[in-house]
Amino acid sequence: MSFSLRHHRLLTCSVAILALAASAANSAHAQNATQLEQITVEGGGAVDGAGGTGIEPVAGVVAKSTRTGSKTAMPITEIPQSVSVIGREEIDDQGAQKADEALRYTSGVFTQPFGDDSDMNWMYIRGFDATQTGVYLDGLQSYSYAFGSFFIDTWNLERIEVLKGAASVLYGGSNPGGVINYVSKHAEFERIRQVETGINDAGTGYVAFDIGDALSDTLAYRVTGKVMGGDGYTDYQDGWRGFIAPTITIEPDAGTSLSISANYTHFDESHSGGSFLPYEGTVTDRIVGGVNHGRIDPDSNFSEPDIDAYEREQASIGYEFSHTFDNDVTFNSSARAIRADIYEHNVYANGWSTIGGDTDLARVNFAHDSTSTAVLMDNNIEWKTDLGPVEHSFLLGADYKYYNIDQVQSSGLFDPSYDNPIDAFDPVHGGPLTPLASYLSQDLTLDQVGVYAQDQMRFGDGWILTANARYDYAWLSVDNRETFYGTGADYDYSVDSVSGRIGLAYEFDNGLTPYVSAATFFNPLIGTDDNGDPFKPEEGEQFEAGIKYAPDFIDGLFTVSVFDLTRRNVPSYVTTFTQMQVGEIRSRGVEAEAKVNVTEDLKLTAAITAYDVDITADDDASLIGKTPYVVPEVMASAWVDYTLRSNDWYDGVTLGAGLRYVGSSWADNANTLKVPDVTLVDFKVGYEKDDWGVDLNVTNAFDETYVSACQGENVCSYGEGRAFKLRAYSKW
Repeated sequence: MSFSLRHHRLLTCSVAILALAASAANSAHAQNATQLEQITVEGGGAVDGAGGTGIEPVAGVVAKSTRTGSKTAMPITEIPQSVSVIGREEIDDQGAQKADEALRYTSGVFTQPFGDDSDMNWMYIRGFDATQTGVYLDGLQSYSYAFGSFFIDTWNLERIEVLKGAASVLYGGSNPGGVINYVSKHAEFERIRQVETGINDAGTGYVAFDIGDALSDTLAYRVTGKVMGGDGYTDYQDGWRGFIAPTITIEPDAGTSLSISANYTHFDESHSGGSFLPYEGTVTDRIVGGVNHGRIDPDSNFSEPDIDAYEREQASIGYEFSHTFDNDVTFNSSARAIRADIYEHNVYANGWSTIGGDTDLARVNFAHDSTSTAVLMDNNIEWKTDLGPVEHSFLLGADYKYYNIDQVQSSGLFDPSYDNPIDAFDPVHGGPLTPLASYLSQDLTLDQVGVYAQDQMRFGDGWILTANARYDYAWLSVDNRETFYGTGADYDYSVDSVSGRIGLAYEFDNGLTPYVSAATFFNPLIGTDDNGDPFKPEEGEQFEAGIKYAPDFIDGLFTVSVFDLTRRNVPSYVTTFTQMQVGEIRSRGVEAEAKVNVTEDLKLTAAITAYDVDITADDDASLIGKTPYVVPEVMASAWVDYTLRSNDWYDGVTLGAGLRYVGSSWADNANTLKVPDVTLVDFKVGYEKDDWGVDLNVTNAFDETYVSACQGENVCSYGEGRAFKLRAYSKW
């Protein structure tokens, strides 16, 4: 059993928006409103619009097309599930430096439950953790297990897309709540020149560049890179990181395209504080014997600065190929190979000490050495044809995933007389630690191959019927080597599964598209139960209904969806260290999202999320009907960004403001400890003139001290405090 730093991490209104939109539509038509001019993005190629490829830059905050919901370029309104797209411009407007920061204003998504974690993006969709099995890069899964993860810097992304709900029919084994697909910057046959630098008030600075051009009529290149380093917001936190990502695109004719990309990423950092702290002392005051000791300082760091380390060496190479034949049949192929070597050493808090004083925290001395390798491939054929009165868009494909992790995890030897105590309110570092001993030494390989088919049918002047089917076969091999505590049992197993999705929509002439859909999913699990048998895959189904509205009088997209999602075969603890698959969780809720380019200079986004997430089966009968910890059931947000235009000095000044409400959540599955809700305010002020600009973003502007989430009584994390982020950029 792992005593690792992220042990607990690994286990783990709306109608009004539409009514206002419809009312505005009627008013605009009554007044014979004219359609706004299309917004363009300076300094780049084509922007996302009707008939787009789904990978272009997004104009303002409104995307038109996506590949994530169908594996082919398709209008977002035609996907029979809720889809959100965050483009490069929106990422920059909000000052996001990581993917989980960029998703804070997205409906159905809860991010940063463990606060400002610099080396991981933590994201939940519809109540379920998407961090390890729900993240994709250019349509290929960025799978991770234990500490064998892959990191993608947002500077190399053109957009971030979220497909909410069951997605196995497209992607095989994945997070039941939905998937997050990162879309890389691609080489364009346009001149791209951008350099950017920035710094925050903690002292972390960076320099980044994005350079590209056409070398000929058939060859283009692009290179992005970034170096970041300095002090963090908590005590003893510092380090640096960087990446470089070259790509080339070859287009020998109008129907053929080949893009080859590579990436090298390096981390050399220390850990932040403010996380893995007890409920008493963060959410509530620490009171012992009638003495109130108050709450732990969010900036405190209880690791040991002399030994703390996080090091990552990561490299990848891949391609995307597409060719359209004379009969309008298109063959698509993509692949990526990636490897990451990660070493981590940390001392983290583990509740209140049993041998120290009233204000002493217990700690765990922990280290791991993990090497992860993944090889992924996806090939498919698209074919569009008319059969009688029905227009068909067929997709037939096969994909393959290989993931291997070679890992050694070590923890301080258990000593009931010594638990590495440190004073929570006046920490003194440098004390003795229990010596490390390996408890897990493992070589694990997961393979998965799937074949899939999709048919989108259009008929009857507006009806859209989408039907999907998929078959997957997965096999797992685990080789457990000798450790300090002995040798665990090796095991192998295989499993197959069939997934499906059916969706029906009707596209009205005024831009309204109501839809209904049903889908099934599965997700292979790694591990064994209390009997020593390998875990069965998680499985379940989702039912969804909604309305998407893309009006013709304004550049906007409004989405309202309701869903009912059930997840079965959830591991449930029967002892402190063993589990059985008797758990079931049901997530039901409503999501609403609005994204509007009111004008080229005024952009608005708004989102509302309301859930009812319940444990419906568990080995512990007292938990049935309770809400799982970590995830809030209510969230809301809004962001406005306005650029002033005039002949005066303030022409080009941009003012932005955002409001985020994160509802209360539970710190334990028994629902006896509650984490309070919080409302946060973000600001932005910027100035752009000609080919240069400067932005100042202030996150959590009023410096609210709050706990973002607890994953158990001893695993609470402070949310990000006030942060000033200054950036300056130039494009030419």
